Amino acid sequence: MRIGVDAGGTFTDFVALHSDGRLETFKLRSNPHSPAEVILQGLDRISSRAGAKGTRVIHDIIHGSTVATNALLERKGARTAFVTTAGFEDLIEIGRQNRAELYNLTPAPRRVLVERSLCFGVRERVYHDGTVGVRPSASELKRLAIRIRQADVESVAICFLHAYQTPVNERAVARALRREGLYLCCSHEISPEFREYERGSTTLVNAYVGPLMEKYLRALAAAKRYRVSIMQSNGGFLSAKDAARHAVRTVLSGPAGGVVGAIETAKLCGYQRVLGFDMGGTSTDVSLADGAPRETTEASIDGYPIRIPMLDIHTVGAGGGSIAHVDAGGLLRVGPDSAGAVPGPACYGQGTAATVTDAHVVLGRMDARQLLGGTMTIDIERAAAAIDRVARAVKLDRIATAAGILRVANANMERAIRVVSVERGHDPREFAMVAFGGCGGLHACEIAEDLGIRTVIVPEHAGALSALGMLMADSVRDYAAGVLGHGDFKGILARLESRARKESPRARIERSADLRYRGQSYELNIPLKGTGGPHDAAAVFHREHARVYGYANPGTPVEVVTVRVRARQASEELAQNPIRVNSVRCETVPDLLGGARRTLCAFTKPTLHRGPVRPGQPEARRIWIADGWERVAAWKRQQLSSRRAKGPALIVDYGSTTLVPPGWSYQVNRVGSLILEA
Repeated sequence: MRIGVDAGGTFTDFVALHSDGRLETFKLRSNPHSPAEVILQGLDRISSRAGAKGTRVIHDIIHGSTVATNALLERKGARTAFVTTAGFEDLIEIGRQNRAELYNLTPAPRRVLVERSLCFGVRERVYHDGTVGVRPSASELKRLAIRIRQADVESVAICFLHAYQTPVNERAVARALRREGLYLCCSHEISPEFREYERGSTTLVNAYVGPLMEKYLRALAAAKRYRVSIMQSNGGFLSAKDAARHAVRTVLSGPAGGVVGAIETAKLCGYQRVLGFDMGGTSTDVSLADGAPRETTEASIDGYPIRIPMLDIHTVGAGGGSIAHVDAGGLLRVGPDSAGAVPGPACYGQGTAATVTDAHVVLGRMDARQLLGGTMTIDIERAAAAIDRVARAVKLDRIATAAGILRVANANMERAIRVVSVERGHDPREFAMVAFGGCGGLHACEIAEDLGIRTVIVPEHAGALSALGMLMADSVRDYAAGVLGHGDFKGILARLESRARKESPRARIERSADLRYRGQSYELNIPLKGTGGPHDAAAVFHREHARVYGYANPGTPVEVVTVRVRARQASEELAQNPIRVNSVRCETVPDLLGGARRTLCAFTKPTLHRGPVRPGQPEARRIWIADGWERVAAWKRQQLSSRRAKGPALIVDYGSTTLVPPGWSYQVNRVGSLILEA
């Protein structure tokens, strides 16, 4: 059995793929104080159901973890020391001096991850060409170890100048500190690329969140003997062991699963160009895919640059639990603060703050028996009371305030979509929107209308698509090497590929390089076909530069900054010449780590198809829509036939609700996705 688990801010989603191809999905309220407890509770629930049939179940879990993200955002990571070249101890605090608020003369100081007293300089030097100028002396390393021990830290980030070219000095420091029993991170292992600030920041973030991820995964492993893999920010998963060492690769773990799920679902519906719109309980994640997901190595989380391959996902604090409030100027605001899982929106029965979900309840779009198939009751009166408190502050009535909250939230999310589309040179009108998450379907059509998008896809498992996407993802390992000023391009690329084949012998190898015009500050990643060198990619670079920036200079020399190798292994490609064991393809192979033999099971990815139709009559519901009350049909999703119908309507599912405004039509296709068209 393969299980996808997405630990969200409000709910934790579970999708179980049984060996007969059946999908089982459900949600549990998240526990921000003990996320592992909720996950184990859900796994026990799945195991008990499977065990009742008398079969021995193998659990293969792909987990989208928020441990690293929350530790970074809440500043609750490990006490960390930063070791760098002497004279560069202020590297992280100074940063790039970019002004996030251009016209603010008194910006608030940035919260740092490491105190200045925990930044240590070492007398060493490697030059830009990789030549070792100064090696740290034995006495220097001994003094450093004593200072680190006295600092009482839990982890250490090591980042020396030009260590991506020659890491010998970083390795020497790591050897000297290894006996201290600390969590050690070297920049040449975490982010072996040039630009010392971004490399140092990435290494520091990894050291800051790594110990927590390591403890979290150890708790999961100790409680149950599950095979756990962790979703990465690049859209693939990696082993729990690798995730513990490279925790920084999981900071967009959950949203990345949603991107994979959205793309795969859209392809089954016949769409290649899609905008992903994932509106959950605490935030909304938007992404763009033109046949393939867009990636970046220039992401920033809470002001800290992270230089590793990540899906290009833009997040805004606008979710179902986003709190509505009135600012000092008397204007209505929504988010970024969220009610989270505890206490949650007022309608959940514990909170008092008005949220986006409470606004939907007041406008009749969610009733008392709707949430989670009726297993969770909605408190309509409590939601109304919360909205009334905001209404008094803005001097409007309850309905106008609730409608205003939704319009403000829509404006926030529309701006986010423009960031990943218009600001990247794409016209959103040429894309279909894939709406998912618990609240995505309630807002998608209204936002699509404002953007000129005419097609919205709401997948069958929209409320848990991120967890489902994790079961559709591949196993991915990324390797990189900075080569700026280095002549041995092909030799470095060959060494990366050799390492990738050794660590992932059955994987498909993908090569690329970051190229730029000589003198530029930023690069474009260009695929390398076959075994060609940088000159073979130059023509592709010119075309891509013209598409992204609107111009190209074919006569200007092109230089390679970084080479990259990706080892991609789909789950169904794990076994060759497999045998079948209990409907699961398996084979016995040597264990690459320990030399013993083990069994690999090659599960196929989920096959999406429409579930059985259960005809019935819709419920008549009075809802506020298009600036007025209107009586509409509220259908359960399984009641819908494949015939196209016209809105307005509500379509209710276990984990999500879809609003079809007037002027839109809707239809369920063969894979169970709801296709809405303007």
